[in-house]
Amino acid sequence: MNRSITVAARIVSCALVGIGIFAQTTLPVELPHDSGQGATAAFEGWFHNQDGSYSILFGYYNRNQKQELDIPIGPNNRIEPGGPDQGQPTHFLSGRQWGVFTVTVPKNIGKLTWTLIANGQTTAIPASLDPLWEIEPLKDSNGNTPPVLKLAEGGPSGQGPRPLDSAINAAVGSPLRLAVWVTDDAKLIPGMPKPTTPPVTVTWSKFRGPGAVSFENSQPAVEESKHLAATTATFSEPGEYVLLVVANDWTGKGGRGFQCCWTNGHVRVSVK
Repeated sequence: MNRSITVAARIVSCALVGIGIFAQTTLPVELPHDSGQGATAAFEGWFHNQDGSYSILFGYYNRNQKQELDIPIGPNNRIEPGGPDQGQPTHFLSGRQWGVFTVTVPKNIGKLTWTLIANGQTTAIPASLDPLWEIEPLKDSNGNTPPVLKLAEGGPSGQGPRPLDSAINAAVGSPLRLAVWVTDDAKLIPGMPKPTTPPVTVTWSKFRGPGAVSFENSQPAVEESKHLAATTATFSEPGEYVLLVVANDWTGKGGRGFQCCWTNGHVRVSVK
């Protein structure tokens, strides 16, 4: 496979997805709006798993500048065939969000379609194991690898967009401590000056859940001596939640369009 052709094709396709070209109906290019707009899935490629399966990587674009969307699993938020629930978010942050989740599929999957209906606007984005969309999320062409993330100090570690999972209990209105341990190889893109930011950053957000989640600090600093980043989350309603934590290295969100190198984690919270 010619990687330069693959990357070029993917960048063009991602740009088209961002303005809705791959939607079922062509959406006009519009001026930014704070609210009232829809959301579009973004197919960002696929990759091999060690167990012989494949993972399809999705992000999304919430066209609203300020309005965050909650779209429950069902007719308005479905991935087919095999859905409607295939691990996608139900809470959508504003703007473009890269590499949010993966769907594990067999080789003969054919095509998946993620349909979203928000503010009366429908988009349906197809995804497949097309060779042009193969990505390498665990090592880029410069040898850079994703941060290593742990959700418990002595627990298992994860790297890359397939999320590391943990579960915890909480109570409504009581701050829940969230701590992760994270390290990175601190490699730079050739020719890139050394950034003034830390080699790895951590960001928390709501992924699923019935109520609001308030973070003490959604981007807690990483204590370099302990490799620890800690914050708290407070839940407004009881129910089952999923929190997304993303560890980014110096390549930034979405690996600057090259689908490497960041690491996802899911914390499932049962709130009483």
